[in-house]
Amino acid sequence: MTSSQGAARIHFFFDNVPPILKSRQKLRNFIGYLFKKEGKRLVGLNYIFCTDQALLKINRRYLNHSFYTDVISFNLSDSANEIIAEIYISVDRLRDNAEKFKIPIREELHRVIFHGALHLCGYRDKRSSDKELMKQKEDAYLKDYFKCFT
Repeated sequence: MTSSQGAARIHFFFDNVPPILKSRQKLRNFIGYLFKKEGKRLVGLNYIFCTDQALLKINRRYLNHSFYTDVISFNLSDSANEIIAEIYISVDRLRDNAEKFKIPIREELHRVIFHGALHLCGYRDKRSSDKELMKQKEDAYLKDYFKCFT
């Protein structure tokens, strides 16, 4: 993938989990909007939806973390402003988090999709101040998505 190919390529893959996304083209359009608004040029992005066990293996292998997580983002590009990346999302964590926070799974699904994209835009979530900014960004993009893109 090169930046001269025009529009970003966004793909969704489902690894041993049922396809859980509807309105994929609207979501692709919104993800492109998110990156543009954050000042990044999205060249290519793969979302891979998988199980807890699959994401745990990735977490152990690449990040040396031995715990479950809902999302891991990998920026594969050489440029700070052009994004070529993969985002792995645990469908098991999505369901558990939606139940834990008593929110619709659709909302949690989109929150995690945007969360992964925001990581690629440079946002972090280790310190409490970073977490608060990330949450504000997630909430704003969720509001925009459900208001304008659905």
